[in-house]
Amino acid sequence: MHQIQLTNAAFEGHNSVYLLGAEDAGTPTTLVDTGIATPAVAAELRDALADHGASFDAVDQVLLTHWHPDHAGLAGAIQTDGDATVYAHEADAPLIAHDGDALAAVESARLNCLDRWGMPAEKQRELEAVFERHAGLSGDPVDVTPLSDGDTVSLGDFDVEAVHLPGHAAGLVAYQFERDGRREAFVGDAILPKYTPNVGGADVRVDRPLAQYLASLERIEALDWDRAWPGHRGPIFAPSARARDIAAHHDERTERVRSVVTEQGPVSAWDVSAELFGSLSSIHILHGPGEAFAHLDHLVHEGELAETDDGYLLA
Repeated sequence: MHQIQLTNAAFEGHNSVYLLGAEDAGTPTTLVDTGIATPAVAAELRDALADHGASFDAVDQVLLTHWHPDHAGLAGAIQTDGDATVYAHEADAPLIAHDGDALAAVESARLNCLDRWGMPAEKQRELEAVFERHAGLSGDPVDVTPLSDGDTVSLGDFDVEAVHLPGHAAGLVAYQFERDGRREAFVGDAILPKYTPNVGGADVRVDRPLAQYLASLERIEALDWDRAWPGHRGPIFAPSARARDIAAHHDERTERVRSVVTEQGPVSAWDVSAELFGSLSSIHILHGPGEAFAHLDHLVHEGELAETDDGYLLA
């Protein structure tokens, strides 16, 4: 297996994609995630594949962890060059395929969220300009083979099993496998070695985003992998511990959000975001209030807060 790091100036820094089977005759050449769809990143990926004796048209299958452009953007170009089979979870497959109804539904949901979160009009316009600049990052449409939780894909010498871990995205999956006596997984953005994946803004389709993400963290901890290969940066050598650390981080953030409501309520998600993250720019204009909303929503469902026309208050 070869880890390939690709430039990503749009979102979270370098992306990690993984190449398997390129040097083994009779084994399918497989990529896990693809990087963002820009000419520069496509050239980077082509050069990296060539270093290992592979190319776009030699890729037999692509395993996508979720629909975000920095993970799925080049899947269409790879499939066009060599007719690769592209796998993704059934919840994200329509977005990766560029289904018009699915894309329109996401856009409608996002606009509704911006108003619900109390985002000022000028910040909404700034965010819209970000999306216009990034319009091409999703690349070409893909013919997606959908997966469900528990489905397996053969990589030749071993199989990988899809593990559905919603929260950061509705259809985020890890691909777990056993190799050389170790239990490992490609985890995309389910857990990251340095940052905590955004919850609430990264995929506005997710209902009760924090609750779903905390359940996914519990599942990661229970699976007790020996190593995880994330979508950004290097490997995670204690995935269960990292999942616990991220859960603890969200516990602390929930307490902070409760304190903001206690001291300032009624407040909007945008107000809480300002207390948590300060001034925001670029895609973080979406991610900041989205994360604040995820915690506010969680406290509402726990019976500790109430959402009113004026904002969030103590219940």
